[in-house]
Amino acid sequence: MTGLADRTSPPAAGVEGELLLRVLSALLREDVVGWRTRSSVVRRTDGLWLRLPVTTAVPLPAAVADPLTVTDAVSRRAPQSDALLMPVRADGYQGTYAARLPLLRREPDGVVLADSGSILSALRDLADPVDRGGFDAFAAECEEALDAMRLHARTRSETDSLLTARFGGDPAGWTGLAGGLAYDTLAARADHPVYPTSRGRSGLSAAQLRAHAPEFHPAFALRQLALPRDTVTVGGGESTEGSAWLSPGAAGMPELRDSHLLLPVHPLTAAGPLRDALREAGLDGQARLIEEPGPTVVPTLSMRTVALSSRPADHLKLPLATATLGMRNRRTIKPGTLVNGAAGQRLVEAVIAREARFEGVVLHADETRFAHAGHELLAVLLRRYPTGLDGCAVVPMAALLCPAPGSDRLVIDRLVERFYGGDPLALLDAVLTLLFDWQTTLFAYGIALESHQQNISLVLDTPASGVADCRTRLRLLFKDNDGPRIHLARLREVMGRQAPDRAEFDDARIFVDGDGPVLDLFTTITLHLCAGSYAFGLARYGHAPLGRLLRLVRDRLSEAVERLGTGPGEPGALLRTHVLDAPELPVKAMVTAGTLLSKERSGAADINKHYTTGPNYLRRAGCS
Repeated sequence: MTGLADRTSPPAAGVEGELLLRVLSALLREDVVGWRTRSSVVRRTDGLWLRLPVTTAVPLPAAVADPLTVTDAVSRRAPQSDALLMPVRADGYQGTYAARLPLLRREPDGVVLADSGSILSALRDLADPVDRGGFDAFAAECEEALDAMRLHARTRSETDSLLTARFGGDPAGWTGLAGGLAYDTLAARADHPVYPTSRGRSGLSAAQLRAHAPEFHPAFALRQLALPRDTVTVGGGESTEGSAWLSPGAAGMPELRDSHLLLPVHPLTAAGPLRDALREAGLDGQARLIEEPGPTVVPTLSMRTVALSSRPADHLKLPLATATLGMRNRRTIKPGTLVNGAAGQRLVEAVIAREARFEGVVLHADETRFAHAGHELLAVLLRRYPTGLDGCAVVPMAALLCPAPGSDRLVIDRLVERFYGGDPLALLDAVLTLLFDWQTTLFAYGIALESHQQNISLVLDTPASGVADCRTRLRLLFKDNDGPRIHLARLREVMGRQAPDRAEFDDARIFVDGDGPVLDLFTTITLHLCAGSYAFGLARYGHAPLGRLLRLVRDRLSEAVERLGTGPGEPGALLRTHVLDAPELPVKAMVTAGTLLSKERSGAADINKHYTTGPNYLRRAGCS
């Protein structure tokens, strides 16, 4: 390539370099400022580069469907010699290419843009003026994520020592739901497979993170807010327990037992935005924040969800005034999502009742108990896990590719030594077989769950000695059923009168009129995050050739699809056409919808279900 001088600053190294590569790869995948559609491939001796001509953007007319792609019709092109160049490598997991070092170069002067501020500033200048605030917000996200990554690097040894002292040196021996919290700590220090700044949490200081975030495995006391009973909506009334779990009497305040309920409050909420929330809800003159500390808890991978130290099977999901995975992804709790979660759980339980082979194998936490006072910061979900898991390893899928404490070996390596004869592919095979069977069965009902790596745990145990069949038992444990997509016509065809009514859910977006949104959710969550990410991840760590791993994913999905029937119009045929054999697959555009563009600009009805497209790696499954 001519015209590219050697005026470079050293490429970013360490955690900053890791972050920048993830950021650039995400922007390329989501076609931000046209990186995919407007760039040309340039071959150099060191590999491939993408050359993006520099343009000065003007506002997009309403007729332009995709605000990410600045076309010749709506841009003023600068001289051809002005460009940004990104070195790339072949990828295949959700994007054809991924960024590589030495990061971004500017042409013609050859200056390397080697930090997130300079990179996003250059891209901001190419964006429509109305969108430039989103680039500023994303630059702030990058700084928060970088601070978190540095903090994680500095504290790894300290946290590893804490976990091994409390749970033992071998993660495969961390059992029960208390042990699951230790796996959560490891997973909280890992990157999301798609969102590049996932470790950052907006507005929280290092001290607040160390005191309350799962990556440090702290214990802390909740606060409790006494509210008049008639101001609180309680779900789960069908339970004999009713609102007893919110009773002031149980908390040692019998004088409030008949008149008030106690809403647990996260200390970060109590210390900051609680007063404004009470005023907005019209409760500032009626609420009483109890001075005495509430129950002691330990944060889970979600951070806003905490486990009771005295009862690890009981988790409380509490709103936080922060955001993760995009500035619009606020960690508050809209009251309607509590209704959705309870209705979603009833639906999957109804499916299991009709599909006997999943009984006792696909497990779900109970999410029918909740309370709120009509505000997104005044809410709580009581999530209660199944009993009988004390002797099992309960491992969130998000922890599988994390380093084990004090080691460069992965958690999955330790697990397979205990449960699968040292073979990670045997574990992956077992997980995919059950996962695809369950999720494709749901698809045949017209259902897709947003059950990503954080929402599924593997439950592993072996029978007691002396039992004839001593093979490992694998079960899947699910939570968070509040964001499904349901093709109601298909569901009613299968379930008849057992199908839920729209009125059981609060969010009208849950019900869709065709298979497309259900296929999109199945592909982006079950396939990409819970299957494809492990094929590419295990290959990256040298556990097996990528082609072999992709064949395993394709074979297990094909088997599940065949069980549904593949005749015209049958669910299996839809999955084969739109997933197994599709030339491209939907891919989450999380940065675009979560931070860069407003909902009006992106057109995203749901920022967690906004898509672009990427290559279908399942069609590469014949590679060696």
